[in-house]
Amino acid sequence: MRPFDLIRLKQSGKPIIMLTAWDCLSAALVEAAGADVVLVGDSLGMVALGHATTLPVTLDQMLYHTQAVARGFTAMPLNQPLLVCDLPFLSYQCGTDLAVAAAGKLLKESSASAVKLEGADPEVVIVVDRLVRMGIPVMGHLGLTPQAVNRLGYRRQATDQVSQDRLIAQAITLEKRGCFALVLEHVPDELAGRTRRQLSIPVIGIGAGDDCDGQVRVTADLLGMTAQQPPFSPPLLDSRKMCIDALVSWIRQQHRITSPTTAPPQSKFDC
Repeated sequence: MRPFDLIRLKQSGKPIIMLTAWDCLSAALVEAAGADVVLVGDSLGMVALGHATTLPVTLDQMLYHTQAVARGFTAMPLNQPLLVCDLPFLSYQCGTDLAVAAAGKLLKESSASAVKLEGADPEVVIVVDRLVRMGIPVMGHLGLTPQAVNRLGYRRQATDQVSQDRLIAQAITLEKRGCFALVLEHVPDELAGRTRRQLSIPVIGIGAGDDCDGQVRVTADLLGMTAQQPPFSPPLLDSRKMCIDALVSWIRQQHRITSPTTAPPQSKFDC
């Protein structure tokens, strides 16, 4: 799968499925499940690294985990999912030269074929334009942008007419600057549908309703591996409890096997 293949999927009306992965094990699972796109999201900061937000994740950590994810794929390269890596906080907000260096490092030193970045403020649009011109495919991300959590929080975005018109204008700008796809997170369903119809590139939703060209989810949330999931991503099963119960059962079994049933024989030297 390559970036331009997603546009063909949109044109054919086939839903695009994108799931996250953070190591070789999770990568093997989502590839076997049939994901079209595997995103090494900076959500791994919370899923795998124990952070409260995505902000502490570094570029080197993103590269490390992207390399691990690539090692989890088993299909021939042309048959593998499209591998996209998030650009972490402050890797692209400090100027185009640093952004090109960060994105280039990810693509040169891993099997990632594209990067994803958040927002469409003028500074970000300039970065998108530069990355695309340098041959680096870019996926956009609007709506709830986790790297702006300290400003926007985790609440639903674009709930009034002014902010909705702004989001659609930003989406059109990102498409014109060369983004090959756009993630819309936690926005009203109707807005996602309007945006999808305005763009020729795929709109992939998360908490944005069904009127999108595809859906993306954090795999750990879908599998119920995290203690809490966002309201728009209910777990498909409670694997966290299932795993804990299985391990508790095994530990108890070991205790029964290794616990002495009779007292050891007394030595003649015991007093």
